[in-house]
Amino acid sequence: MFWFTQGLCFLPAFLVIWSSSTFIVAYIIALFRRDVDIIFPYISDTGAYPPESCIFGLMTFISACAGIATIYARYKFVEKLSGDTRVVSPRLNYTALVFGLLSCFGMCIVATFQETAVTWVHDIGALMFFVPGTLYIILQSVISYRAFPYGCSMFVCRARLFIAILAALAFFPTAICAYFVKQTTLHRDKDDEDYPYHVASASCEWVCAFSFICFFLTYIDDFKLFTLRVKIEDVE
Repeated sequence: MFWFTQGLCFLPAFLVIWSSSTFIVAYIIALFRRDVDIIFPYISDTGAYPPESCIFGLMTFISACAGIATIYARYKFVEKLSGDTRVVSPRLNYTALVFGLLSCFGMCIVATFQETAVTWVHDIGALMFFVPGTLYIILQSVISYRAFPYGCSMFVCRARLFIAILAALAFFPTAICAYFVKQTTLHRDKDDEDYPYHVASASCEWVCAFSFICFFLTYIDDFKLFTLRVKIEDVE
């Protein structure tokens, strides 16, 4: 049996591979077309102009759908685990689900509204992606510790905690430094007054985004342990 056929581990595996490809493919195309600088563009900069904007939008939307499926499957797994062992509060599990779904909705907004078209809507979508997303992986780290030794090893718990801390630490420079970036052009010059803020914000944005991806990578072993089924009943 191939590893990706065990349980539902194909869900986080697909999410990790597809999301990584979304960022990398859009960056390579934008770089090849010279739409962005090679050093530290914002992720959204790589999907600002056609054709990369079309590819970025489509792939980001698919990533959001895969994220919703993965987050919901994780929620049901923890719910079953909690029902059997009562180690995780249902309210904590549900709160994590809400934050995860909000983050995926933010991804859909980012995919639909390019930053050069409707900037303020795009920025709201980015905030909805990063803030609830960071809170989601923090809560899931807490859930992992509370559920131990069920579900995952202590090494995975510590890895998730490290990734969650890294994402949280990267988010604050992303948001704070972005506030001081006044220039909205995609090509930057080192002599620009706000260039250091741009570099700090953009680099931390990449770190935060890939922290999310690495966090879902830790789900693969957990998702080998279960599967989901749809039960259909006749309406009385």
